[in-house]
Amino acid sequence: MRMNKFLTLVVITIIAWSCNNDDDGVEAIPLRLLSEVAIEDDAEIIEYLKTHFYNYEEFESKPEGFDYQVKIDTIAGDNANKISLFDSPELKSEVIEVDSDDFGLTEKETNIKHTLYYIVANKGDDNQGVQPTAMDSTFVTYEGRRLSNTIFDSADAPVWFDMVSTVRGFGKGVAGLKAGGEVEENGDGTFTILDPGVGVIFMPSGLAYFSGTQPGLSYSPIIFKVNLFRVEESDHDRDGVPTWKEDRDGDSNPRNDDTDEDGGPDYLDTDDDGDFTPTNEEIRNDSGEITNPDSYPGTENGGTADYLNPDVN
Repeated sequence: MRMNKFLTLVVITIIAWSCNNDDDGVEAIPLRLLSEVAIEDDAEIIEYLKTHFYNYEEFESKPEGFDYQVKIDTIAGDNANKISLFDSPELKSEVIEVDSDDFGLTEKETNIKHTLYYIVANKGDDNQGVQPTAMDSTFVTYEGRRLSNTIFDSADAPVWFDMVSTVRGFGKGVAGLKAGGEVEENGDGTFTILDPGVGVIFMPSGLAYFSGTQPGLSYSPIIFKVNLFRVEESDHDRDGVPTWKEDRDGDSNPRNDDTDEDGGPDYLDTDDDGDFTPTNEEIRNDSGEITNPDSYPGTENGGTADYLNPDVN
């Protein structure tokens, strides 16, 4: 899938060019500032939210044979009295800070606030559904659209997504849902996962592709519809510490957490404190068992876990 190929830490080397009618030459289009684009994107998203609605009535009543698909339409004509996305009680928002380094931009900016909006149309199964972090692996269907309603990516059949490898806004939005519950056989060799989490994510380009890792999406706020069926906790480096636990600063971006400052983020580092003793060994108790993340050896009385303390090996 195209979205799965996205890497946040990229050095952008391609500059867009346009024709100059005066001298038949070319004119470089400069890269834009995160702070400038964030303001524009937010205004566009809010305008969209105020002028569109989703099929909330179907989600409230869930008629027989309901397909759990979000449908968005314009508030006009016969739909003039519909509740807008902006006024929906299901609309959530979250402010996320983004740095220019996240996109390899030369103009340095830090802690630029971007607002992510998402609709929780169906929370998911409260009894069996697991709520993911933005760093887990998820089994989903999705559809990506521009605000103009043009589809640029989709998966109609469920696929597993490593959410660390997707655009940042996608993982944060999906983390607001729960997975589905029971599995129902359809009698034709297929199955249905009941009561999936269903949401719509509205993200500014600073939480998506910003200046062009996807053709045609430069500086474009985008929409993702998503159905969440299953969740698996991720441990990218297989060191026994789940990836969500290696997000030390809690910003849902494990790429910028590097305890031993060796240039490799902790979630991909099998020796997090750089003491030459593998993390997998330092998180085991006296019986050789891997314990709960909140009770790794060394954390007693509020201490630093052994696997993050280079003085303990």
